[in-house]
Formats: sequence, structure tokens, C-alpha cells
Amino acid sequence: MKIFKILISIIILFAGGIAMAYENLNINQQNIVMISSYTATGDMENLELSIKKGLNEGLTINEVKEIIVQLYAYCGFPRSLNGLSALLKISKDGNYKVGDVGKPLAKTADKNKIGTKIQTELVGTPVKGELFDFAPAIDDYLKEHLFGDIFARGILSNQTREIATIAALSSLDGVEPQLKAHIQIGKNTGLTDKQISEILIMTSRPKTEVFKIGEPNINYAKYFKGNSYLNILTKDQVGTANVTFEPKCRNNWHIHHKGGQILLVTGGRGYYQEWGKAPQELKKGDVVNIPAEVKHWHGASKDSWFTHVAIEVPSNGGSTEWLEEVSDDDYNKLK
Repeated sequence: MKIFKILISIIILFAGGIAMAYENLNINQQNIVMISSYTATGDMENLELSIKKGLNEGLTINEVKEIIVQLYAYCGFPRSLNGLSALLKISKDGNYKVGDVGKPLAKTADKNKIGTKIQTELVGTPVKGELFDFAPAIDDYLKEHLFGDIFARGILSNQTREIATIAALSSLDGVEPQLKAHIQIGKNTGLTDKQISEILIMTSRPKTEVFKIGEPNINYAKYFKGNSYLNILTKDQVGTANVTFEPKCRNNWHIHHKGGQILLVTGGRGYYQEWGKAPQELKKGDVVNIPAEVKHWHGASKDSWFTHVAIEVPSNGGSTEWLEEVSDDDYNKLK
């Protein structure tokens, strides 16, 4: 029964649900986070599952529609259109609540004035700068279209729209300045640090994995603090496995006797530390060569999932000696 419950939780997680207990975002907000994340990354399979989950748990078709329409401004027309196609398909198959319809601005409305007012309220100050002097057209588009046409449509609160925006930007690479700006805007709408942290954690898990996440790492769970997942890739010639750590999860200090290990980081952010040395931050593309007989640990950061491929260095009579946990005091010092 215990294994069954664990498996069910994994199915929920990777079918557009939530594996961790999020206490600061309500269920509608959680579903908006995942719908926005999968729209931004173009993960259609999980997007469809997330849309169905959101509609079944309280979102209306028109609320989801507003989210996906808004996201074209952050992830482009192709992914927004694909998301809307998925929503259209789903809306035909289920008996879901439609909800209120967004109200477009009148054709005679001063969109620049309306958009400027909304933008200023969100940011907390009028938005000016060298970039907008250099390209005044983008300033007009932001004010008249994004904050005017879209944000002024109603249906969703400004806070809800910022949850969607933060989730989408957090799921994309190379948009850190915009993510930072919208985190502050989100706070201006009343989002708390804890709520924002949960959005970032939910969207930090691998979206397009090189290898399948595998099953809960039950056999080694006593050597890990937090939840990890194991996918044995091969046992022939050189033992190789894909290991995934939830945020805050790390393994105990341990030693590989006779044969060492190689880690190929494929996603997320984590750490590796050898006894007596400073922790080493790890990101996608990093390679760690772990010598035999060296006491060490590795695992995820507090705010990100972490995935690596572990390659065992062949040896005669090799073994792993598991030791004490990495203390919370030491781990919590990591950034």
C-alpha cells in the first residue's frame, strides 16, 4: 500500500499535478502555475493534463483562455496558439464551467492612457528608460496592447496575471531580467515571498528530460533526505543511472570504495561537496569526477529540482559506504 501511494503521487506530479505540499498557493493558483509553465515550454502532453486538472478543480474555460492568450506576449504566438488549440479540444470533450467572458476595450478608448495607468500601478512608478527612448514602439506596444488590451479585459485579477507571467518566465531560459522585474511586480500585487518561492520551485523541475525520471528511489531512501527518483539506464559493462532530486533533497555523505563515480548534470541546480572542501554549485552541462575513497555528497538546491546521470567507474570488489546525513545547519548555509 505504501508503494502504491508513492506511485500515485508520482503519477499526479507528472500528469500536471503537484508532488510537493504547497501551503501558500491555493489550488487554482497552483493549476495556473502549471498551465502557464507548460504553455511557455510547449509541453503539449502535460499542458493538456494540466488544463483538465485545472478545469476539474475550479478554473473556468474562459479563465484558462485568458491565461493562454496573455502568454503570447511572453512566449510567442506559436505556443499560445498551440495552448488555445489544446483548450479548445478539451472544452469539447468535457462538461466544464465556461465562466464570464473578457471585455475588450472600446475601439474609441485611449489604450495608451489606460495601459499606462495599469502599468504604473503594477510597477509602482512610471516606466521610462533609455531602452524605451531607443525603441519607442515597444513602449507603445507594452502600454497599449499588453497592459491595455490584455490586462484591462477583466476575468483575471492583476495578481493572477502576474502568477501566470512569473510561472511562464521562470520556465524559460535567458529571461532572467524580465523574471526579476515581474517578481517585484508580483509583490506589488500582494504576492508573498513564500508564494513566489513556491511558483519558482514548481516551475524549476525538469520539463523536457533527457531520460525518464524513473521510479521513487525506495531502496536507497534511507540514504537520502527528501525524495529522489531512480532510472537504471544500464547495468551492462558500466553501470549508469539517471537520478532526480526534488528541491532540498540530498544524499548522505558516502564513499565509493575501489571504484569512483562520474556525474553528468542534465538539469536543474544542485551541489557536490567533498569532505573538508567547499561545496561546488552544479548546473546543466557540468561534469564531476568523484575519485575512489573520497567522502562526499551531492543533491539539489533549496529552490530547484536537480538531475544527473551517475556513471559507476568499473572496479573489482567496488562498494559504496553510506555515512551520516548532511546536517540541516550546513545545508541551509548554501545559497
